[in-house]
Amino acid sequence: MKAANRMTLALAVAVGTALLAANLPARAADKPAKEPVLTINRAMLLADYGMGKVFRINKAGKIIWEMPAPGTQEVWMLADGNVLYTCKKGVRIATPDRKVVWEYKTAKGNEIHSCQPLPGGKVMIAESGPMRIIEVDHAGKITRQVKLTTKCKRTHGQMRGVRKLKNGNYLVGQYSDGVLREYDQAGKIVRDISQKMAFGGIRRANGNTIVATGDSHQIVEVDPAGKVVWKITENELPGIPLRFVGGMCLLPNGNLIVANWGGHGHVGQQPQIFEVTRDKKVVGIIHDDKQFKTVSGIFVLADDDKAGK
Repeated sequence: MKAANRMTLALAVAVGTALLAANLPARAADKPAKEPVLTINRAMLLADYGMGKVFRINKAGKIIWEMPAPGTQEVWMLADGNVLYTCKKGVRIATPDRKVVWEYKTAKGNEIHSCQPLPGGKVMIAESGPMRIIEVDHAGKITRQVKLTTKCKRTHGQMRGVRKLKNGNYLVGQYSDGVLREYDQAGKIVRDISQKMAFGGIRRANGNTIVATGDSHQIVEVDPAGKVVWKITENELPGIPLRFVGGMCLLPNGNLIVANWGGHGHVGQQPQIFEVTRDKKVVGIIHDDKQFKTVSGIFVLADDDKAGK
C-alpha cells in the first residue's frame, strides 16, 4: 500500500472513531461490559430480578446495602429510612440493619410484582392470581380490595407495574393483555391505553401517561386522548438498545431513568440502567455485569447517606 493511501486510511479511521465516541455512551452497549461503566452519578435503590436482591448504591455505583429478595421487581425508600420491596411471593419492609420488620405473604400459586407505600403506613399490593389490588395496614389487615379485569389465565402474565394515582385510581400494567389500564376504586375500568406488552406507566402532571412496554422495546407517551406525543424506539438511542423496558422514574427536571431489563436472552448485552433527557440525549448509564444482572425496579435517592455497613 502506498504511503499516501495509508495516511488517508489512518485519517479516516481516526475521524470515524472520534465521531463514534462523540455519539455513544461510555461503552458500546451491544457487548457485555468487561469493566463496569457508570456515568449516572445518582444514589439509588435497585430491584434486581436476576440476582434476587435489592440493593442500595451510592453515587459512585458502590453497593452499600443489600437484602435477599427472590423475584423482586419493585423497591421504595420509606420516610423512616426503611426499604419496601417485592419478592414475588410477598412484600417486605427491611431496616437499614437488614431486619425484616413487616411482611405480607401471598397464597401459593400467586405472584406479586408491584407495591407502593401509601399514607398512614399502608401498602398497596398487586396480586396476580386473584387479579386484585389490596391495601394493607401495618397490622397486616386488608383495608381495601379492588378486583381487576383480565383475559389472561396465566398468573405470571397478568400484571407488572401498578400505581395508585393522586385521584385515587389505579394504573395497571397488564402485560399479556397488552394494555395499561386505569381502574377506579370500585374496580371499574376508566381507561385503556393499548400498548403491546405494557409493563407499567407514569402519569405526568399534565395528564399524559408514559408507558414502559416490556418486550416491545419502546417507551411511549400518550396524551389524555390517547395520541402518541413522544416515544423512544428500540434502536433510537445510540449505544442503548432497548430490551425489556421495565421500571421507570421521572425526575423533576423531566429526565427519565429507565430499567433496561436484560432478560429473555439479553443479559449483559446493554446498560442495565440509563438516564435520558426529553430531547433523547443519554446523560448517564450503569453497565455493571459484576454487581448486577437484570434490574427491574429503580428508586432514586436524594443523597448518598450510607445504609448499613
